[in-house]
Amino acid sequence: MIPFANTWPYEPIKEDLYVSECPFCRASNVLLPLKKRDLKPIQDGRKKLLVFPCCMKHTTIVDADRDYLLANQPLRRM
Repeated sequence: MIPFANTWPYEPIKEDLYVSECPFCRASNVLLPLKKRDLKPIQDGRKKLLVFPCCMKHTTIVDADRDYLLANQPLRRM
């Protein structure tokens, strides 16, 4: 079962990916250093280091669907 605490929603806009809020510093409307084309290798099993440009905190993305990124650590406060 996928741990919901390790997921974070994202929004694709054209070829860019955004999150409405950074899970670490709570900055708004953060442009991720990922493109839509980066999602396919992640969905195929390749891990991707994601560094949030707002606070330089990082996590490893282990999977993605069309709405959520799945990280190797909790991103939500439960």
